[in-house]
Amino acid sequence: MRKLVRRHLGKVLAGTAIAVTGTAAMIGITLPGTAGADDGPGGRAAARASGQGTQGQGADGQGEGAGAPDPGVVAEAADEGEKGVGRDPLTDDELKRAEQLATAPDARNGRDARGGRGPQHLTTDLAEPDPSDAGLAAPRRAVVSYYDYRTDRLVTSTVDLTTGKVEQSAAQQGVQPSPHREELREAAELILASPLGSGLKADYKDATGSALTSTEPLTLSGYVYRKDREARIPEQLGACGVHRCVRVITKITNGPWIDSRDVVVDLSARKVVGAPTG
Repeated sequence: MRKLVRRHLGKVLAGTAIAVTGTAAMIGITLPGTAGADDGPGGRAAARASGQGTQGQGADGQGEGAGAPDPGVVAEAADEGEKGVGRDPLTDDELKRAEQLATAPDARNGRDARGGRGPQHLTTDLAEPDPSDAGLAAPRRAVVSYYDYRTDRLVTSTVDLTTGKVEQSAAQQGVQPSPHREELREAAELILASPLGSGLKADYKDATGSALTSTEPLTLSGYVYRKDREARIPEQLGACGVHRCVRVITKITNGPWIDSRDVVVDLSARKVVGAPTG
């Protein structure tokens, strides 16, 4: 690994300590944990399976009460039901319903990050209660945000899950929230298909001995490229801010980080541009 780091001038970041103290401080974001977004062996899933980190433990580390689960056995999640109550988190059924309601027939003319029909879903959250609402009988509302790549607009809708009505909707251009994992995956695919992806492929081969032919072996994170924070802006990225542009941070799942921040992906124009950091 030391030879690998020297040969690529630090492109492969050796271990979490360097990734967190070096990269995160330099770019002002928090990198994912050692296991990344996809829990692998030794990650959060393994901790749950071994019984570590569970709630309800006393000072001696033993589970409280006679019903403590057997370590090594993962209890099935309780049935959350079709509808939540009050400020309960949105259930799976409510999430699906909210997204369907927010994607009205006219909105389906939009395009997602891959160019498919319908806008790109970003987030669905429980709406803040209206001051006029009180008690557990208050309407359940959700705020759904999409990015429409056809118009380069962020669309945010508030829907009433009880009545099925879209109470309000607004579209904004030039507002760029954090990228969704599907957008990061598409950006990484574009990098691999670009000549500028040769460095990423070379570093992956040096680290694993195998060729990188898809994004599946990678754990991805990233952030929106903001021109006002960059000292040097390539001409090809002049539309960023209106266009959806992202930088992708790559990590070999259960392996080292690979620094891919020297390229920016304009997802709106579907092009990959070399852009030094800083």
